[in-house]
Amino acid sequence: MKLTRYQEIQFMLKEKIQQGVYQIGDYLPSENELCTEFLITRTTVRKALDNLIREGFIEKQQGKGSRVKERRNSLGLLNVKGFSEAVGQNVKTVYLQKPAIRKWNPEVPFQPSGKELQANCLHFERLRCVGDDPVMLENNWFADLEIKDLLDQEFVEGSFFKLLSQRYLIEITGSEQELRAEYANVRTASFLKMETGAPILHISIKFYTSKPDLNIYSELYCNTEKYPVGNSYHL
Repeated sequence: MKLTRYQEIQFMLKEKIQQGVYQIGDYLPSENELCTEFLITRTTVRKALDNLIREGFIEKQQGKGSRVKERRNSLGLLNVKGFSEAVGQNVKTVYLQKPAIRKWNPEVPFQPSGKELQANCLHFERLRCVGDDPVMLENNWFADLEIKDLLDQEFVEGSFFKLLSQRYLIEITGSEQELRAEYANVRTASFLKMETGAPILHISIKFYTSKPDLNIYSELYCNTEKYPVGNSYHL
């Protein structure tokens, strides 16, 4: 289906945001500048910008213009509270398994589609820490249907979601979650520095993306003694 002119402008601006041409905190060109650059009317510009606002990419600031915003807080996913506040200060991520081809985990409660199961499964495992406190053991599985050459890519600022956005132009669009209270097994307890059999929070998440054939399946084991669970999670 052919795009309308405002949709073309919307997608061009979104791609520049995803690729980091316009970064969080940057202002887009003014409406007048966009009209001149693309030879379009102000109405067309405003339709494009309104759609970017609805998608969560920008926000209007009175008297200043359209500002690129942080999108992760609008996802309604799950996070260990304290991570976002501590990013860049006292957060450490330890890679226990870099992205590699592995078998699908049969215990993941959200069943991958037949198309996903026929593709290679990529997996990585990380330990998330705040200071010296390990608070989350995280495993992730996904098909390589829409993500090529991932094994050669470094995460952007340690973020898998930012890599998807900037390198592959793939956005997280929603999720399903299951939460269970469990007792830590020997391996999990060892990584989270807790007693075997101590209570932990087990969170299973299926992330939906802007690519219909690509979902991300995550298993999180959280020590919530110091850091309770909040309402947004970002890989």
